[in-house]
Amino acid sequence: MSNQVSLQSEIDITEKAIKQVKRIKEENNIPEAHGLRVGVKGGGCSGLTYQMGFDGEVKDSDTVIEKDGLKIIVDGKSLFYLSGTVLDFSDGLNGKGFVFNNPNATKTCGCGESFGV
Repeated sequence: MSNQVSLQSEIDITEKAIKQVKRIKEENNIPEAHGLRVGVKGGGCSGLTYQMGFDGEVKDSDTVIEKDGLKIIVDGKSLFYLSGTVLDFSDGLNGKGFVFNNPNATKTCGCGESFGV
């Protein structure tokens, strides 16, 4: 059984990002039961890169966070690096896309897609 957690202690997501994720799910006919899997993996110019995708399988070691009808799934290893992170969506002059505001990142690359701790 997955761990259900308080949103404030782990990962938060803005209303703008939630709307964008729901729009992407709808446009791509992703099943309603699928959640947004957020994680990190080794790589990138700063050591770790962010990953996002839809997943219908929740493993025992996953943490599930729910906000406004959106299920966010995070594996235990990634949660260590993402605790306190706010996932946002930007459509400003600097480009369009999801933005991870991660208080654990001590260095980031210029593109914002990788970080180090």
